[in-house]
Amino acid sequence: MFMQLHSNNFSHNQTIPAKYTCDGQDVSPHLQWSDFPEGTKSFALSCLDPDAPGGNFVHWLIINIPASVTELTESTAIPAGAVELDNGFGKKSYGGPCPPSGTHCYFFTVHALDTDQLIDIDKNNFAEKVKEHSLAKAELVGRYSRN
Repeated sequence: MFMQLHSNNFSHNQTIPAKYTCDGQDVSPHLQWSDFPEGTKSFALSCLDPDAPGGNFVHWLIINIPASVTELTESTAIPAGAVELDNGFGKKSYGGPCPPSGTHCYFFTVHALDTDQLIDIDKNNFAEKVKEHSLAKAELVGRYSRN
């Protein structure tokens, strides 16, 4: 069985509602994951926009999500012990889709990790550090274009 990631707010490859973007309330969507491997000690979460003019614009990064946490409710505070890293907006929080033109894809990815804690990590080395400890991952893609 493969690790799964879903949202109550949008389906895979479907439009992200404006509420979760810069055109709405810019709050984080609901996310829930399951079917992660035995031995998972923590999770890391990212939301990236590879369609951005500079490529892979960082909208959200969270590390050290305890293994007991398998859901982030809409507009939630991060779980105790978890750490948000700087995003492309220069904030340590969720920054919703805000494409300059056209329809962009937003990749929400959760990684099951073999360690309780990632240290010395930032948006520049996130992918490398997470890959070193990843047991499995799941992805949910949302789309958005501004009117």
